[in-house]
Amino acid sequence: MKRREETKTGKLLWDFLYNIAGSILYAAGIYTFAGNAGFAPGGVSGLALIMDYLWGLPVGTVTLLLNIPLVIISYRAVGKRLLVKSAVTMVISSLFLDLVFPLFPMYSGDRLIASVCSGAFLGAGMALFYIRGSSSGGIDFLAFAIKKKKPHMTIGVITMLIDLAVILLGWPVFGDVDAVLYGVLATFVSTVVIDKILYGVGAGTLAVIITGNGKAVAERIGERAARGVTSLRAVGAYTGKDREVLLCACSKAEAYLVKEAVQEADEKAFFMFTEISEVYGEGFKR
Repeated sequence: MKRREETKTGKLLWDFLYNIAGSILYAAGIYTFAGNAGFAPGGVSGLALIMDYLWGLPVGTVTLLLNIPLVIISYRAVGKRLLVKSAVTMVISSLFLDLVFPLFPMYSGDRLIASVCSGAFLGAGMALFYIRGSSSGGIDFLAFAIKKKKPHMTIGVITMLIDLAVILLGWPVFGDVDAVLYGVLATFVSTVVIDKILYGVGAGTLAVIITGNGKAVAERIGERAARGVTSLRAVGAYTGKDREVLLCACSKAEAYLVKEAVQEADEKAFFMFTEISEVYGEGFKR
């Protein structure tokens, strides 16, 4: 029992440290580089930046308030565990946005450099959140909720469409088309950075799982990642025992959910992740 408590405490400590580091990077991307550059990088924070530009509202607080209805909408699709962890992340990042980073000067140089740096810092921050099974909320939650209704759409496509809507809103607000171009560039850079940190570049990920409890693992993957699983019968060459080989195709952003689902359902499972160049079928390309 003591060992389990220590493990749980250590996990909570690592979650907290990743939240602090991720929030610093995330707040730098939003406040330091995008805050004074006249563009919105997409997402809920981008919308909060627009509201700050128009009415002087605090970015962190507005981001937190805008996330509340999204949390309510996506509760069933996302699940309690991710919501709780993400709520902690959102509070910490909002505190950095409104209380810590206003103590430091904003970047006031070239807008192109600002958009690249904004995307890089945002992507690095979000990647740290994803590594610990958390999220910055907002668009992630809404994307999961939409995906449950439209399973043929990938999380990446849904997120991109929502981000694009926010970025386009920056055109009339900031008064020039460059605001859209810089917003698109920042979002592109953040996506590349997330991919590089988490899994590298690739169109998708294939999880190969060898387990003695295939049904439980498949059900858990369905609950956590909303992905289907194909089961193949197998026999261990050394042990001679019956096993199941589960195949699960998912996006790179969903791979961490699949990984945690497998570990929760079967601690002894053997699993591998490999990049795949293209995926066709339900939930992916038609």
